[in-house]
Amino acid sequence: MANLAPGALTDVEGLEVGHATNREALTGCTVILCREGAIGGVSVRGLAPGTRETDLLRPGTLVERAQAILLTGGSAFGLAAADGVMRYLEEEGIGFEAGPVRVPIVPGAVLFDLGLGLPEVRPNAEMGYAACRAASAPNNAQGNVGVGTGATVGKLLGMAHACKAGLGTSSIRTGELVVAALVAVNAFGDIRDPATGQIIAGARRPDGQGFLDTARALAQLPLGRMASWGNTVIGVVATNARLDAAQANQMASAAHDGLARTISPSHTLYDGDTLFALATGRVEAHPLVVYSLAAQAVERAVLNAAWAAEGVEGLPAARDLAR
Repeated sequence: MANLAPGALTDVEGLEVGHATNREALTGCTVILCREGAIGGVSVRGLAPGTRETDLLRPGTLVERAQAILLTGGSAFGLAAADGVMRYLEEEGIGFEAGPVRVPIVPGAVLFDLGLGLPEVRPNAEMGYAACRAASAPNNAQGNVGVGTGATVGKLLGMAHACKAGLGTSSIRTGELVVAALVAVNAFGDIRDPATGQIIAGARRPDGQGFLDTARALAQLPLGRMASWGNTVIGVVATNARLDAAQANQMASAAHDGLARTISPSHTLYDGDTLFALATGRVEAHPLVVYSLAAQAVERAVLNAAWAAEGVEGLPAARDLAR
């Protein structure tokens, strides 16, 4: 088993991470709290996304700051967890001032984890609220936790030949600048270590002899044998750098390079790959440096998501296959 890359999203001061996990149903949600608000951005590259409040994060809109990001399982059903996040923030008096009330700004994204566990059980408002109550800094929990509880990868031949993945986080520090990522890896494709080119978790060959190599097999597999459901990679990149809304959106876009380096193929017709960005604005840094480090942090978080995961329901994880 490889050593996990160091750091966590909560290394960015002002951020807290909380998880709600249902290990029986194999689903959950993860909340990133930024109580003081942070400039937000988003980039949706996958073609089957399930999202909430993404338009609000685009440059030029009235509200530029988010108070929380929700990452949840349960496919579109899981967006109900955002109601609990909003309730928690409202009770705390946190949100955008809108006349007589404060409206918490809670963008979110979902992944499809209904192929494992109990598909009729999905994250709801109670789980979203519980994740907020559990939020803390530092928090470096990884693997089968929160939104990563039911995450899997390598589903070209269906769930029977897939691998377990999960939630990963990492951070990079240079001087006072911190750039970090937290990613739930639930991809159609395989996870590949870019340093070696080797697949570490993905679609397994029916004969049990290693990995199929999804990117290569796609060109030869009859369409009728292709499993197309149960995917999507979602996450957050964050920094303490001072960015405007346009730059935060560019940070989210650049961070997708980290997915392309580690997930093969990524951003497919059957994935809803979505990355949010948060900038707390505490230090000055060149945006180009921030963008480059964001991609590196995502790359490391994806690999951590593979190595920290534990096998469930007959699906092995990277740590099992490396023995």
